[in-house]
Amino acid sequence: MRFRLEARQMFHLAWPLAVAEMGWMLMNFVDLAMIGRVGPTAMAAIALGNAVFIAFGIIASGNMLSLDALVSQAYGAGRVDDCHRYLWSALAYCIPTSAALMAIFYFVGPLLGYAGYAPEVVVQVTGYLRALNWGIPFLVGYFAMRRYLQGLHLVGIIPFALISANLVNAAGNYIFIYGHYGFPALGARGSGYSTSVARVYIFAVLIAYIAWKSHARAYHVGRFARSLFDWQRISEVIRLGAPAAAQIALEVGVFSGSTLIAGRLGAQAVASHQIALEMASFTFMVPLGISAATAVRVGHAIGRRDLPAATLSGWTGGALSLVWMTFTALCFWIIPRQLVAIFTNDPGITHLAVSLLMIAAIFQLFDGLQVVMIGALRGTADTRTAMLLNILGWWIVSLPISILLCFTFGLGVVGIWIGLCIGDILIAVLLGFAWHRRMAQLTREGISDQVALAAEAAAQE
Repeated sequence: MRFRLEARQMFHLAWPLAVAEMGWMLMNFVDLAMIGRVGPTAMAAIALGNAVFIAFGIIASGNMLSLDALVSQAYGAGRVDDCHRYLWSALAYCIPTSAALMAIFYFVGPLLGYAGYAPEVVVQVTGYLRALNWGIPFLVGYFAMRRYLQGLHLVGIIPFALISANLVNAAGNYIFIYGHYGFPALGARGSGYSTSVARVYIFAVLIAYIAWKSHARAYHVGRFARSLFDWQRISEVIRLGAPAAAQIALEVGVFSGSTLIAGRLGAQAVASHQIALEMASFTFMVPLGISAATAVRVGHAIGRRDLPAATLSGWTGGALSLVWMTFTALCFWIIPRQLVAIFTNDPGITHLAVSLLMIAAIFQLFDGLQVVMIGALRGTADTRTAMLLNILGWWIVSLPISILLCFTFGLGVVGIWIGLCIGDILIAVLLGFAWHRRMAQLTREGISDQVALAAEAAAQE
């Protein structure tokens, strides 16, 4: 009975977050689809620019993951005022983060010329990244506000903001890329401006929603603006967020590395690899939403000192992820050719991509489980374990095995995916054990040190 109730509550929290994650993917898809009409150079510029942007943008998004634990635990403990204080402290941290990212993206474009990229691509990448700069403060602010809202169980606005932002982005692309309504045709740079406008829109939607909820629930969020430079809270955001950002960077990095390895095998290999990766990434958005919901549910339970409920939330998130990923794995097994046909009709690519989807079907099950366990641990304010296990699983085990199977044993891109699968299974199993040990530890202690300290600090205030 408790499992059914928890599963229902988890689902209601998770599905809007999963839709929001898909909204992010859809925005990138729309950009690529619309820029494709301009030409291959502009399309290459967008793809390269997004790769650079994601590599550094992870720092901003990852650091805000700390709010999953900080806000949800405070809310679970009934310290709603602390939730607002953490929001303002996170927004303060957004200021130097945005400034640093804007400086990087302003100067990194021209440097790509030294990496051997064609001058015409470098020019367009530079324009694209500098156009994206205008939206960075709003994007980083969105990351903070989204995590704050999740912690308060106010998630309905998030998918609305993301889905409607896709319409704003598509309209902006039509105007700025192609040059309509009196605007010049800016190509890749126009896509950057459009994306920035969409990010301003998302920021405006969330801040308007927070202001409305603040008034409706008498939160008086603005009253806590004096917490903007609360250095103790800012240090908590950084301390918990830095390992989370590093964990995401490690995971993204290994998949980028696998793509570079596949690139040495020829066009068919890298195309089939990219198709399998796109399919796996799309289905991964649902467990990613479940992971965020799990972090919040665990944080709420920890905050109210209900450790059995926290344990149940963690395993329930894992079970929901397993159900979804089993369904998608069966799709990969039963209709792989139909799925590959979405991307290509080339016989050689199709044959290889179908083989990769068979491996990805197994990969799916453990990939969903590991990301949910990361969320569960994050809900207890543990972000370090996931970072360390990602170093072990992806970089010490997975990537070397991929290289060995690919080149030494001659398995090519299939060997790469076998290596990825082995690493993913290892990480999922170890994270499951880590979650069990973490809850056993908290049960022995009665409550986490962080929650006890936070409660003591709140009492002193």
